[in-house]
Amino acid sequence: MEAFGRYLDLHELYNEFINSKFGTPMEYSAYVGCFSQTEKILQSHKKTRQYREYLEHILEYLTSFLYRTEPLQDVEKIFAKLESEFEERWANGDVPSWGNKSTVEEAEIDLDYYSMVEELVELGPEKLKQALAARGLKSGGTVQQRAERLFLLKHTPLEQLDRKHFAKVPRTKDDSNATSNGKNFKDDLKKEIALMEVKMKRLCELLDEVFVRTKENAEKKLTLTYEEMEAEREEEEVQADTESDDEEQQIYNPLKLPMGWDGKPIPYWLYKLHGLGQEFKCEICGNQSYWGRRAYERHFKEWRHQHGMRCLGIPNTKNFNEITSIDEAKGLWEKIQARQGLSKWRPDLEEEYEDQEGNIYNKKTYTDLQRQGLI
Repeated sequence: MEAFGRYLDLHELYNEFINSKFGTPMEYSAYVGCFSQTEKILQSHKKTRQYREYLEHILEYLTSFLYRTEPLQDVEKIFAKLESEFEERWANGDVPSWGNKSTVEEAEIDLDYYSMVEELVELGPEKLKQALAARGLKSGGTVQQRAERLFLLKHTPLEQLDRKHFAKVPRTKDDSNATSNGKNFKDDLKKEIALMEVKMKRLCELLDEVFVRTKENAEKKLTLTYEEMEAEREEEEVQADTESDDEEQQIYNPLKLPMGWDGKPIPYWLYKLHGLGQEFKCEICGNQSYWGRRAYERHFKEWRHQHGMRCLGIPNTKNFNEITSIDEAKGLWEKIQARQGLSKWRPDLEEEYEDQEGNIYNKKTYTDLQRQGLI
């Protein structure tokens, strides 16, 4: 039950997951907690039709939930940007659990760590199959046969191994074309599934708070009786009706005070304390109004004022604090240039940047630190 958008209803997807080949039995609350962790699913299971349909159902539900609870979210725009980024990452093999690098790493087994065939058997059939296929060896047979075949490489180099252990390679032109076409089809299928996983993870990020609430609610319900759950459901319905009634009531604000975080006018004493009735205009910002001394002082470091100064060709340094007139800013800049004997502004040394901690650097120092990953 979604409780008017407070929680996600993942029960159908949960039943689909635990009854599939790629799923594992677990509690509903645990499923919600690891919902987006697709990297735990084997590659062989990801290529199945069942897994693809499961992802389609996830995208359909999460997109629908986002449309209903956050109608102002532009999901199409988010997906369009995501797809363009995905194409580049896929070409570079940087998609987690799908890139070429990760595939090679999964198939790599260091035989120096294994002294007996029985130890290799414990790796399982899929891991052994990947390792054999990566080396061009036959990957069929029982787990014991696969382990024995792979264990031969511990004492015999791959080049000296008997040819009977190698997989047959098709020789005819038609066969090679068919193999190539089949490989292209598999690559397209892998790419499509990988893109669906990326979209799913992005939707989970957008709904992160809802997932947390859903998990907490599922864990709480494990300790409740049926009567307690029914009473809680009725309470949530009443609360939702009350909230909707409050939203419909017109807010009484004759003094036109600014709204606080709770959607109600702030107290009048707080309004007077911060001088929010005092207006400051800045010509450099396009005659933008700032209410209150605090907002006015803060705006000199914000993007709008910095952009205005940049358009004037003037560095936004401390010398120009409290200056809001274009003529005054130009006049002061001419005086500074004349005093320093400079005919041209040097942005590398004079343009200032501020990091997240409030430290001020010139452009050259800031760029060097950013390139080194220190800020």
